[in-house]
Formats: sequence, C-alpha cells, structure tokens
Amino acid sequence: MTTILVTGGTGTLGRLVTEKLRADGHDVRVLSRRSEPYAVDLRKGGPALDAALAGAETVLHCASSPNGGDEKAAGHLIPAARRAGVGHLVYISIVGVDRVPLPYYRAKLAVERRIEESGLNWTVLRATQFHDLMATVLGALTAPPLALLPAALSDQPVEVSEVAARLAELALTIPSGRVPDMGGPEIRSVPSLARAYLDATDRKRRLLEVPLFGRTYGAFRAGGHLAPEQAVGKGTFEEYLARRFG
Repeated sequence: MTTILVTGGTGTLGRLVTEKLRADGHDVRVLSRRSEPYAVDLRKGGPALDAALAGAETVLHCASSPNGGDEKAAGHLIPAARRAGVGHLVYISIVGVDRVPLPYYRAKLAVERRIEESGLNWTVLRATQFHDLMATVLGALTAPPLALLPAALSDQPVEVSEVAARLAELALTIPSGRVPDMGGPEIRSVPSLARAYLDATDRKRRLLEVPLFGRTYGAFRAGGHLAPEQAVGKGTFEEYLARRFG
C-alpha cells in the first residue's frame, strides 16, 4: 500500500483519482482548502502543508485555478515536498501550454518548469480539455438564440475518468518525466460540438461563426491545443452528453 497525497482531491479530476486509488487499496490523503483533516490553501502553505506531506511517498498535484495562483501554490508545495522526502511528484498539465499564450496556460507551463528543476523525481502528463469544460463553454455560447462561435476552431475533448485512471497508473509507477500527451478520441469543429450539445439538451439555436483576432486565437486556430497523434481517449463527446443529459 502506497501513501499518496492528492492536491485538489475534491475537484472534478482529483475526486476521481482519489476514488480509483482508494479502490485499489492505497492510503490516499485529500488536500484541499476545505477538506479536513488536510485543509490547506496551497497559495499560503504553512505548517498544515508540512503535516499533510509527512510520510507521503507520492504527491499527485491536481489543484489548479484558471483565476490565478498556480505558481504561488507550486512555490509552497515543491519545497514542502522536498522537506518531507517525497519520492514522486505527478503533475497534470494541459496540451498546448507551450504553444498557446493564454495566461492560464503560461502559468501551467511555469509550474511544469518549477517541477522539472525541483530536484524531486517527477512525472508530467498533459491532457486535452475535459468533456465537462466543453459542455460548460457550449452552454454559455448557446444561451442566446443566435450562438456566436469562434470561427475555424476545433477541439479534442477527453473523458475525465480516463485521465484520472491514467494519473492513478502514473502515480504507482516509477517517475517518468514528461510522458506522452493524452488526447480525446476525435478532433471536432466547434460547430459540430455545439450541434451535439444542442441535440442532447433538446434545443434549437442559430449558429454563426465569428472570426477573432490576436496571438492566442491564432494559436488555437493553428491547433496548438490539440494532440492528433495522441488521440488515445475512448469516450466520445456524444457518450458524455448521453450520460449527463439522458
């Protein structure tokens, strides 16, 4: 039995990783801001973080926020993991963090670099966006009667439970550095995904593609967030929608 600390263990991904590891008989500690007995705000660190890490052999770092703070959190977690003698730090990142100049992606890339230079044994997995996020974005875009979609964009959503299973596997193997990316099974145009979402939610909307501008949009249009050669996911967006909406 391995003792594993999962940061962000109550989130969409962290919860599933925790369930998988516990089902396999491992001792899993869930660290989040409000989850006792390991309630820690990684952006602040402190003695509670050291206590959570004491005796942990592996840290699976799933905590993340698009609103900022990831670099500060890593700045507390990494030295605390060194002090605790953690043998393996596993980090989940995003496909395209080195190609798309989105501030959140840049922060994730900066955390990757901190981990690489930490002196710890580490593994980093990059995945494409989850089905859940795609559904949330499409829900917002298709709220008006005329849905404005970014033109000439595609995406490659992946099933979060499959990413969780891969992370659990990586946490139990030897540190592997940067492992192959994990992408969803299909690269789909945004209008195609929007139509699938509308069908699943039994709604009708007019769809209009609108060109945007800037380096970030250009990087997305160029497919910087896609992993066409690592389309290893199995679950499709339609299968996810069927489970969620019936």
